[in-house]
Amino acid sequence: MEGENLAPALAEPQTEAPVAEAIEEPAPSPPAAPTRPSRKSRRAKAAAQPVTVDLGVTPESLAPVLEAVLLSLDRPVSGERLAEGLGIVTAKGEGDNAACDPAELAAGAELIARTVDLLNTQYSETGRSFRVQPVAGGYRLMTLPAFADRIAQYHQARVSGKLSRAAIETLAIIAYKQPITRAALEAIRGVSCGEVLKTLMERRLVTIKGRAEELGRPMLYGTTKQFLDQFGLASIKDLPAPADLKPGG
Repeated sequence: MEGENLAPALAEPQTEAPVAEAIEEPAPSPPAAPTRPSRKSRRAKAAAQPVTVDLGVTPESLAPVLEAVLLSLDRPVSGERLAEGLGIVTAKGEGDNAACDPAELAAGAELIARTVDLLNTQYSETGRSFRVQPVAGGYRLMTLPAFADRIAQYHQARVSGKLSRAAIETLAIIAYKQPITRAALEAIRGVSCGEVLKTLMERRLVTIKGRAEELGRPMLYGTTKQFLDQFGLASIKDLPAPADLKPGG
């Protein structure tokens, strides 16, 4: 009996099965609310995507109309103004609020440029004596430099009396040294330039560009778009280099 009582005591102790600890999983986070792009990012995205505008006009159909208009002009006109004036683009709105769509206006100016290239190609192929040239920010029909001597000869009386020698010298100094004060101008010429400046300003070849940052704040003089137009220049950068004007240069 004693052995029977000792048997359970000598048996291997029973171990309880380990209980796995419950791992608490994080609750799923709610979906983030969609953010609206800023106005600046929307503008940048729109600018990055080129906008193609079909104006329903081809350079071939526009060429004769543009040529007729250019023949009637006595001053350069920009591509945007030509596109608007020819009805290629139209202003939207009423009164002072009327304005052309910028994309359409840019497309119209680009169409005018392509039409000008087409016209100049036709002029070159047929041996014409003129071309449509970019002058003072616009377009204008101009004769070729090869005919300058003959044209000057024909208009000799008119050209010779147009500007005095003093006016031409003063205008040349202003063109190359602008913006320039009257004192600096007179120091270069060695004579008073008051009357000559007045004449050049009356002819709209010279204008006041501002005031110098020096004692007395004297006025600064420079050339105008009329100057570029009259001498057939697209910009001041097209002036010949001073070295090219020297005898034998």
